[in-house]
Amino acid sequence: MRVTLIGAGALGSHVVLLGRNLPVEWTVIDFDRVERKNTLSQFHSRMGLGRNKAQALAQAMQGLFGLRLKTAPHRLGPDNADALLGDAAVLVDCVDHAETRRLIQRAARARGVPCLHGALAADGAYARVMWGEAFAVDPGGEGEATCEDGRHLPFIAMVAARMVAALQRCIEDGVQHSEHVHPGGLIEV
Repeated sequence: MRVTLIGAGALGSHVVLLGRNLPVEWTVIDFDRVERKNTLSQFHSRMGLGRNKAQALAQAMQGLFGLRLKTAPHRLGPDNADALLGDAAVLVDCVDHAETRRLIQRAARARGVPCLHGALAADGAYARVMWGEAFAVDPGGEGEATCEDGRHLPFIAMVAARMVAALQRCIEDGVQHSEHVHPGGLIEV
């Protein structure tokens, strides 16, 4: 099964790390580059500084675990969405930009493929792990830095783990389980 993850930052990099044993072929899309501040809250190291995030993540996963990722070091947009998302069986949205989220939602609906959305509040106090129709794009917080100082890394990892668990359940049983996540627990949707 081909899973395409969009956004290899705080959530996305940890989803790939924690989802490395899933029976899927990962494709990771991200246009951004690894900066020093990213190493505090993302699964990126100093060895990847200045490199494209998707490619740096692919190199780390190959080196540490022997897992090969397909990468697309591009910004997802209306002009390339068909080419970048076309062969995915499942989409995983880990972006922090409302218009890109809408584009991912439209692409998933048009193709009839499941889409798992992960969204973090910039202050690390709340997150959503939601499938398709249960997810509403929040127009606020466009591209806000999410926990750049690393203070909320345990929460980021917890949300990424919940996303991987939701993805695993969908792969194994076809169940699309959504939830709100806060540092003290979960609320099922």
